[in-house]
Amino acid sequence: MPHDHLSTTFAALADPTRRAILARLATGETTVNELAKPFAMSLPAVSRHLKVLEHAGLISRGRDAQWRPARLEAAPLEQVSGWVEKYRRFWDESFDRLDVYITQLQRKEKARARNKKKRR
Repeated sequence: MPHDHLSTTFAALADPTRRAILARLATGETTVNELAKPFAMSLPAVSRHLKVLEHAGLISRGRDAQWRPARLEAAPLEQVSGWVEKYRRFWDESFDRLDVYITQLQRKEKARARNKKKRR
């Protein structure tokens, strides 16, 4: 079976800790120690999250002497956005049809109410 990048990206995004790490990296590159500060977990646990994100292509890690910065790679998020966009259009169209239907029902109800008043 071929490698499915979209599934790998969604799997990486499924965890709230990884989403929080991505949100932090959206502000700029940083180290594992800095990324770990807000979480009640060990550095190895944060490193495992980073490996999942790196495997999904959502982050990259560099090397500058002893410093290994992590940075956000947004290309996989663009693929997710494109996939979700198709469904957003579907829901928008569904809501538009629902709005038309409700408007028709309201008009019929007003017409019934007017006819009822005329009969009295």
